Amino acid sequence: MLRLAVLVSGGGTNLQAIIDAIDKKTITNAEISVVISNNPGAYALERAKTHGIDALCVSPKNYENRAAFNQALLETLQSYKPDLVVLAGCLVVIPEIMVKAFPNKIINIHPALIPAFCGTGYYGLKVHEAVLKRGAKVTGATVHFVDEGTDTGPIILQKAVEVEEGDTPEILQRRVMEEAEWVIMPKAIDLIANGRIIVEDGIVKTKE
Repeated sequence: MLRLAVLVSGGGTNLQAIIDAIDKKTITNAEISVVISNNPGAYALERAKTHGIDALCVSPKNYENRAAFNQALLETLQSYKPDLVVLAGCLVVIPEIMVKAFPNKIINIHPALIPAFCGTGYYGLKVHEAVLKRGAKVTGATVHFVDEGTDTGPIILQKAVEVEEGDTPEILQRRVMEEAEWVIMPKAIDLIANGRIIVEDGIVKTKE
């Protein structure tokens, strides 16, 4: 059974998609051990508590500097001995000490088709604003392993979503969530939980 730690910053819609997929058994051989947020007001923590999952807040405001916060976050994570760390709408920059502690064991969902509209400064609504400003006809979402860079780790799954006439950033954000993020994040976790993902020379391969 794959033990998941899920890191969140906001409402937790991707977290809910994971919880629902485990309940429906579209994710098998996995369970959520803990949900951790940097934001004490994150509704995601309430979603976790509702489902009997440990819900913790580790906020940078409670530490004298970033290094102390990073260390506390790492130690909190390690205390749960997760097999996979899932960033589900987590706006914290993952420190190098955490990447090194969990090599190819941290996955992130990005609301665009990497390598487009990604990297430093591209998060949340900013991604969808950039897509519309550029006049892109297709966008989507990407699940990838996390490395020391920003959105540079090996790509696990991607799903395209069409941009429609009259889209606002908010409307596009919702469609990308519903049609892509909530589909491929649970699928990626299921593949990992069932030993079907391998990484060779920075490229993800799926075993049948």
